[in-house]
Amino acid sequence: LIMLDGKTLVFVEVRYRKHLGWGGALESVDMRKRGKLIVAAQQFLQHEVRWCKSPCRFDVVAIEPSGPHDALQLSWLKNAFEC
Repeated sequence: LIMLDGKTLVFVEVRYRKHLGWGGALESVDMRKRGKLIVAAQQFLQHEVRWCKSPCRFDVVAIEPSGPHDALQLSWLKNAFEC
């Protein structure tokens, strides 16, 4: 997702984990995934030049199970990493 927070352009990665056996949703945004997100952001900014001077950040929204009855927990980590 690409969103605006005031004048800041925000690239948001949404991750969902049904089971935590392979790690949580936040942990799934590893160095390889971060690199892909950075490249995607760079390509977007090169294509959409009107945004190229805007401040930018990377957020991660993590959704994973929390307790019984298929309850889900949503965590929004702002400024999750820098390039």
